[in-house]
Amino acid sequence: MGDKGFSAHFSIVCFFSIFVTMHLVLGDLSYSFLEEMERGSVIGNVAKDLGVDLRTLSSRRARVDIEGTRKRYCDININTGDLFISERIDREGLCGKKASCVVKIDLVFENPLELHRVSLHVQDVNDNSPKFRENLMKMEIRESSEKGSRFSIGVAHDADIGQNDIQRYILQTNEHFILAVENKVVALVLENKLDREKQKEINLLLTALDGGSPQKSGSVVIHVTVLDANDNTPVFTQAVYKTSVPENSPPETLVITVSATDADEGVNGEVTYLFGHISGEDASLFSIDAKTGKITIAGEIDFEDTTSFEMSVGAKDGLGLIAYTKVLINIEDKNDNVPQIFLKSLSNPIPENVATDTEVGIINVQDRDSEKNGQVRCSIQENIPFKLVSSIKNYYSLITTGQLDREQVSYYNITITATDEGSPPLSSSKTLQLSVADINDNPPVFEEQSYSAYVSENNKPGSTLCSVSARDKDWRQNGTVIYSLLPGEVNGASLSSYLSINGDTGAINALRSFDYEQFRSFKVHVMARDNGSPPLSSNVTVSVFISDVNDNSPQILYPTLEGSSFMTELVPKAAHGGSLVSKVIAVDADSGQNAWLSYHIVKATDPGLFSIDLHSGEIRTQRDILESDSMKQNLIVAVKDNGQPSLSATCSMYLLISDNLAEVPELKDISYDEKNSKLTSYLIIALVSVSTFFLTFIIIILGVRFCRRRKPRLLFDGAVAIPGAYLPPNYADIDGTGTLRSAYNYDTYLTTGSRTSDFKFVSSYNDNTLPADQTLKKCSTDFSAIFGDADSSPEVGTIQYFKRLLTQKC
Repeated sequence: MGDKGFSAHFSIVCFFSIFVTMHLVLGDLSYSFLEEMERGSVIGNVAKDLGVDLRTLSSRRARVDIEGTRKRYCDININTGDLFISERIDREGLCGKKASCVVKIDLVFENPLELHRVSLHVQDVNDNSPKFRENLMKMEIRESSEKGSRFSIGVAHDADIGQNDIQRYILQTNEHFILAVENKVVALVLENKLDREKQKEINLLLTALDGGSPQKSGSVVIHVTVLDANDNTPVFTQAVYKTSVPENSPPETLVITVSATDADEGVNGEVTYLFGHISGEDASLFSIDAKTGKITIAGEIDFEDTTSFEMSVGAKDGLGLIAYTKVLINIEDKNDNVPQIFLKSLSNPIPENVATDTEVGIINVQDRDSEKNGQVRCSIQENIPFKLVSSIKNYYSLITTGQLDREQVSYYNITITATDEGSPPLSSSKTLQLSVADINDNPPVFEEQSYSAYVSENNKPGSTLCSVSARDKDWRQNGTVIYSLLPGEVNGASLSSYLSINGDTGAINALRSFDYEQFRSFKVHVMARDNGSPPLSSNVTVSVFISDVNDNSPQILYPTLEGSSFMTELVPKAAHGGSLVSKVIAVDADSGQNAWLSYHIVKATDPGLFSIDLHSGEIRTQRDILESDSMKQNLIVAVKDNGQPSLSATCSMYLLISDNLAEVPELKDISYDEKNSKLTSYLIIALVSVSTFFLTFIIIILGVRFCRRRKPRLLFDGAVAIPGAYLPPNYADIDGTGTLRSAYNYDTYLTTGSRTSDFKFVSSYNDNTLPADQTLKKCSTDFSAIFGDADSSPEVGTIQYFKRLLTQKC
């Protein structure tokens, strides 16, 4: 039958003859199908047969694994669940003449690991024609052969099995021979005796037919040469020879020796041995000695490729008569294959927060040997947080056994060792590098628990105060640290107007100059944040301390000059040596030694009459007042601080040695005319009114303060009072320097021109102070009104003095 007819018939068989049988035995599947099916042909639907959802095939990464072969004959379509042919399947190449040809495959599901054994039964199709060993078979038959003599001939070979194997032989019709087939032995039977003189050569056509559909055949021409009497064929000592040989036996190893004898004598009785039908691959593995019948190994025999061989061996006498026997060779397995480790699945990298007992990989081990030689056990090294769990034959799951920490171990080299149970055992190893992926589980940690920065006041804007540093154990962006200042206030202003921080380096810079007199220290909170998702952060406190520099001169609170105005003190004539006359009060906005003040008289009308305390500024008489002493005394006092360099301020103190203003020559009575008498009356009325109001106000103030404080007050004979308005309201003695350490009362006496009334102004002060920019309030007196020009009369000077006194603003 032609090739076209065969192809058409084969297509019909593929379409109608595919049948699928499924039986569930512990989850196993079994499919039967014909060999030589086209690629893509569907064997069956595993999703339907297993009763699983198609989406499960994809989500669990279903796949096909095939044992014991390097070819992948079928695969699975995870979209439809169909099991389809992926490579040509030749049953004869897989199983030879075996009646049953089964290919074992594994259907693997992951998450969790699940294995289904699938048996593929490959059915034979009639794709091989019968073939004879030779295209021309030569025989020599003696003419003396008797009628009914049998002459064995080589049988044909068909790789197919069963019905597709050779079913019958047909011999071309002739007058001398008929065909006899018994127990698959084909022989020519002499039906009519030969006559060499009539016909010395006879050509016969022998055809072998199989039972396939369409039927196939093979033919050979038998050329018979008629000879004189050789009427005995060789006879083997055994109808079937059986033997075993270990695999990997070296070349020239003796397998078996066959033996045959021929009853004839001479050339007719000489027997030679040869292989009958044998495939090309098998012929390269064995050789036979034509004279001795010894069959030896010629190539490499591998049990994993072929477990047994079956061959036909012939014995031929000198004139061409031949007899055949069968030789069966069984191959013994040796432990010659090391286990193979296959990584089927691996989650790499794995996050460091993966839960314990999580499956991260699937390992498959295979050993091509059989029985104990093919039994394998797997193990991994100790001291790592992983283990191998065997749940299905030859499959192992790689499971986590503990918590992972990338900051301690960023990757693991896992060595898997597979060892078989052969003798001696063979083993192999495979190393997997499993990386641990970072997660943002570590916040930045500052190198110090707190930071301190020291800066002098009047610093330059932009100068660096200090640097903070934090480290994050995480990796890449999870470990990248960014610094920022937390919102806050400094001296009532936003922190961001005073400081800035470099987000990359953590350097803290000043944006403006600091003033120690405004604030001495402050705290700022710095946050270190990583770039993870979500980000983690930590805070640290930075204390900024401002140190003082001597940038403020002493400020004299009392006495104070404004223009040509001055403050005048009255010194009683009866004052003895050591009497307190007045006090210079000064403050310094600096602190520490920069605010330690010292007082010095740099110039005096009478240098030996008055002295000033170096630290308190109290002015005292050095001796008793004498009549010869000048009434007008002028002191110039310098106040210095203790800074480096020292800063100073000066003031003038005007003293009048007199018991009252009436004794001052410039204030004596003058002759009045009517106009001046009226003016004097007006002045007296005004002074009385103002003094009465002022005295009432002072009494109220003193009463309030007395009720609040109830502190005893030291009274001493001073000349001019120091009102509370002269002292800054927020002033406080700094660091115990003694600038204003005690409270004093001063009495001031002013006598009018009539010499009939004295006005007493009493005020107290405490240790408070004003900011440096506030001006001391006082009643000013023109210096020339009292210490008038030499040409002015005393009376005129006194009147001008009181006029100006009334017109001055307090």
